Amino acid sequence: MTATVERARGARPRGMVVIGRRLALPVSRAALLAGVGTVLALVVASVATLSMGRLGVPLSELPTALTGGAEGKTLFVLDRLRGPRLVVAIAAGAAFGISGALFQSVTRNPLGSPDVIGLGAGAGAGAAVVALKMPEGVPVSLGALIGAAAAVTLVYFSTGSGFRDPGRLIVAGIGVAAIAIAITQYVVYAVERERAIALTAYVNGSLAARSWDDAREIGLALLVLLPLTLALARRLDIGEMGDEIAAALGAEPKRTRSRAVLLSVLLSAAAISVAGPIAFIALTAPQIARRLTGGWGAHLVLSALLGSLLLVLADLAAQQLPLDDMPVGIYTMAIGGIYLGYLLTREWRRGRL
Repeated sequence: MTATVERARGARPRGMVVIGRRLALPVSRAALLAGVGTVLALVVASVATLSMGRLGVPLSELPTALTGGAEGKTLFVLDRLRGPRLVVAIAAGAAFGISGALFQSVTRNPLGSPDVIGLGAGAGAGAAVVALKMPEGVPVSLGALIGAAAAVTLVYFSTGSGFRDPGRLIVAGIGVAAIAIAITQYVVYAVERERAIALTAYVNGSLAARSWDDAREIGLALLVLLPLTLALARRLDIGEMGDEIAAALGAEPKRTRSRAVLLSVLLSAAAISVAGPIAFIALTAPQIARRLTGGWGAHLVLSALLGSLLLVLADLAAQQLPLDDMPVGIYTMAIGGIYLGYLLTREWRRGRL
C-alpha cells in the first residue's frame, strides 16, 4: 500500500479530457507533448513512405495527388502500391500498440504483450496449417485468425481462472506458444520450397500487396474496439494502484482485467488478420510511451500513435533498403531486440539484475 501511494505521489500530475458524459481520459502535459511529437514524426514518416524510391511520388506533386488530383503513375502508386500499405501500417500499428498497453497494464508486467499468451504463435501455426492442408483458395489470414482464437481459447481454459490471474496467464501462454511454434516449424519443414518461402513471409508479418479491403477491415475493427477500450482507461489507471484500492474506488479490478485482456486479444487478432503476426510492436510501443511521459498508467492513445510510427518506420526500411523486400516483421524484431538490449543494460547498471 505504501509503495503504491508513493508511486502515485511521484507520478507527474494528470488532468482529464472529458468526452461526453461517460468517457474521461487522463492526460498529462508530458503525454500531450509526446503525442504531438509522435504525430509530427508519423506525418514525416508517412510522407517519406509515399515519396521515396524509384516509384515514389515527388514531394511537389504529393499535395495535389492526395487531394484527388492524382492520375497515371501517381494514381497507381497511391491507389494500388503505397497508399493501402501505409494506411494498413498505421492502423495495424495502432491496434498492436493499444493491445500491448492493455496487456501490460492488467498484468502489471512491463515485458508483457499479447505474444506472451501465444496469440502471435497461434496465428502463425494456423496460417501454416491452412497453407499445407487446405486448398489454395482458402486465405491464409483466415487460418491465422483461427489459430489465434484457438491459442487464446486454450490459454483461457488452461489457467483455471480465465484471464483474471496474470501469473497463470503468462505461464499458460508460454506453453501454448511453444506448441504453436513447433507446429509452424514442422509445416515449414514439410512443405515444398516455394510455398515455404511464402509462408515464412506471412508468419514473420508482411505489409506487401495490401489492398483497400485490408485497410477497411482493420479500420472497421478500430472503429468498433477503440471506444470500448478508451472507456476502460480510467479503470485501468486505478487498477495499477492495486486490487484493494481499485475495488474500494469501484473499479471492479477482476472484471476490468477480463475485459481488457479480451479487447487486447481482439485488437491484436484484427491487426494479425491484415498484416500477419508482427512481433514486438505490442511490447515496445507501450514501453516507450511510459518512458516519454515518466508516469504510470496505460497511455492508450500515445501507445497507439507510437505503434503506428514504429510500424511505418519498419515498413519504410523494408521498402527502401536493398534486401529483397524482406518482411516487415523481421525489422520489428530487430527494433524489439535493440530495445530489449537497452532495457537489460539499463536495469543491469541500476543493479536490478
